[in-house]
Amino acid sequence: MWRFIARVRPIGNHLNTLMMMKNSSTPPGRTGDQSDLEAGPSRAELVFPSGVAPLAPTPRFLSLAGELGLEFDSGDLDQLGRFLGLLLASNKRVNLTAVREPEAAWETLIFDALTLIAVLSDLPPGARVIDVGTGGGLPGVPLAITMPHLDFTLLDATGKKIAFVEHAIAEIGLRNAHALRHRAEVIGASGKLGHRAAYDAVVSRAVGRIAVLAELTVPLAKVGGLVLMVKGQRADAELSEAQGALRQLHAAHVGTVTTPTGRIVILEKRRPTPGKLPRTAAEIKKNPLR
Repeated sequence: MWRFIARVRPIGNHLNTLMMMKNSSTPPGRTGDQSDLEAGPSRAELVFPSGVAPLAPTPRFLSLAGELGLEFDSGDLDQLGRFLGLLLASNKRVNLTAVREPEAAWETLIFDALTLIAVLSDLPPGARVIDVGTGGGLPGVPLAITMPHLDFTLLDATGKKIAFVEHAIAEIGLRNAHALRHRAEVIGASGKLGHRAAYDAVVSRAVGRIAVLAELTVPLAKVGGLVLMVKGQRADAELSEAQGALRQLHAAHVGTVTTPTGRIVILEKRRPTPGKLPRTAAEIKKNPLR
């Protein structure tokens, strides 16, 4: 279980803590571009390691977490370390992340994921969050570990990545997370699948321009729900070119927070997404909304 040392509104004063920790470097290791997702081998064809020893958190990670105002229950760091150990061990078989050194991984993968807590902290118990383009389970698994009162869906269309995420969830024993192998533009287009306008928050570390990612993510959010994109240095330029897309999607940019590992772009869904959106993957990639 996580908790802030001082509780305040996330899109108000509490984000000042994150803003004071500015670092404009582009975080490495972003994977999972939704526009290039593809099927992979079934879970039965892959054997991932089990019983991997947890990796100890680094002093740098603990220092950053302290600056953010996070405290951890005793089991949180062990579960985070188990997940990270499993991720890096499995990365030798399946390309899950470009980050391979434990010290760097604690900061650029785990801490980077946990910066989203500041924005998600006011969601009520049982609120639904979907991680679009989760890849190796980031940021979804670390968030599910530290926010057990929320329900997480980890979405990716690549079979081998979802197979790993399912394995990691089982190994860690997470009860508030489940993996979903599907395409964002497909589940966002039809209410019959139970995902369109179904989530209180949508998060994504996926590579891709904001105009493209917005069409994949906004339809999944409820009206009034948030879309959180973890981006790099080009966030402002991408936002500028995405204004037309946001208008068509009935979403608005409500804030950008700079953290030591990247930038969190915050969108709010203001009205229901038009029925014609999202379009097919080919249309989204070829002609982004303008």
